[in-house]
Amino acid sequence: MKSIDAAQMQGKKVLVRVDYNVPLNENLEVTDATRIVRTVDTVKKITASGGVAILMSHLGRPKGVASDKFSLRHIVAKASEVLGTEVHFLGDVLDPETEKRIAALQPGSVGLLENLRFHNEEEAGDENFARQIARLGDLYVNDAFGTAHREHASTATIARFFPGQCYAGYLLYEEASNLDLVLNNAARPFTAIIGGSKISTKLNIITHLLEKVDNLIIAGGMSYTFLHAMGVKIGNSLLEEDMVPVAKDIIKKAHLRGVDIYLPIDNICANKYANDADKYVTTHNDMPDGWEGMDIGPRTIQKFAAIIKNAKTILWNGPVGVYEFPNFAKGTQSIALCVSVATMSGAYSLIGGGDSIAALNNYKLSEFVSYISTGGGAMLEYLEGRELPGIKALNEDK
Repeated sequence: MKSIDAAQMQGKKVLVRVDYNVPLNENLEVTDATRIVRTVDTVKKITASGGVAILMSHLGRPKGVASDKFSLRHIVAKASEVLGTEVHFLGDVLDPETEKRIAALQPGSVGLLENLRFHNEEEAGDENFARQIARLGDLYVNDAFGTAHREHASTATIARFFPGQCYAGYLLYEEASNLDLVLNNAARPFTAIIGGSKISTKLNIITHLLEKVDNLIIAGGMSYTFLHAMGVKIGNSLLEEDMVPVAKDIIKKAHLRGVDIYLPIDNICANKYANDADKYVTTHNDMPDGWEGMDIGPRTIQKFAAIIKNAKTILWNGPVGVYEFPNFAKGTQSIALCVSVATMSGAYSLIGGGDSIAALNNYKLSEFVSYISTGGGAMLEYLEGRELPGIKALNEDK
């Protein structure tokens, strides 16, 4: 991809696809501005270069119907605060008045278009709708990695109308570069830690990583299906019965590829799914009837810590226990600490997934890892080895 650094933006109107799909409270106020913060460098690059930044995004799921609840006008004040400059609300992309407002903007200005998903044509990737958006700018920048896996009008189709004038913003470029580093240029040994509740949601990632990693740590709710497949008694723990043959096949493939696969060797169990539940630590992994696994045990923490300590590249996606319950958060906290220590000792670490990021933030360890991906679904699809439409469109314009 061509970075925004290669663009000539003096006096140009730059259409920038951002991901400002931020959470709002009941008063329609922004409660988490992280996604806006991550675009600051791109917007400032445009304005400092004498260009006009015309930001466009979606918000929520209005399903093609204009609604005040999903209007991007509600984020203008927060965007102005975060970006450090006045953000002019421009209105709907198809409104003739919007074109006049854009024409009135001076170099160095920032404008924000109304929610693109007020039009069904956006999610449909409609070519005519993309053409109508394109008329508003001189060149196109995609800085919305979080929606790069969607083949929508503003994320992929629009690139056809800017031949030779399509660029990646800093956020999208950094996300793709860091993920590509992990998948294709990882220092060895490469250890992946995959947690979460279900194999079915991470199957494609695990399968793809088997071709990349030296060590694969599987924990969290999904590990109980693997343990069950190995003949371990899991009591009332989460079990995907239809995934048992898949789990066996993954274990077999790992051995054939020379990948060391690690599962919990002890577990902290509870007699109910609650923070105040009675706790029981297994000694030989088997869990009693009526009890369910809630976190990895102390011996497992020690085992995983040794593997992570020796890694040169670390990928972590998903918690290893019910970390939202304080009494069952030690495993996830330990993983976060081990990854941070390994990073400070010279390893490269990439963390993705809302729960893993939340855990790092909770334990105040975010600054001690190499890169945090906020891509969500886009990150997961990238890790599965898929070509994302938003990135493909930029690559085809080189």
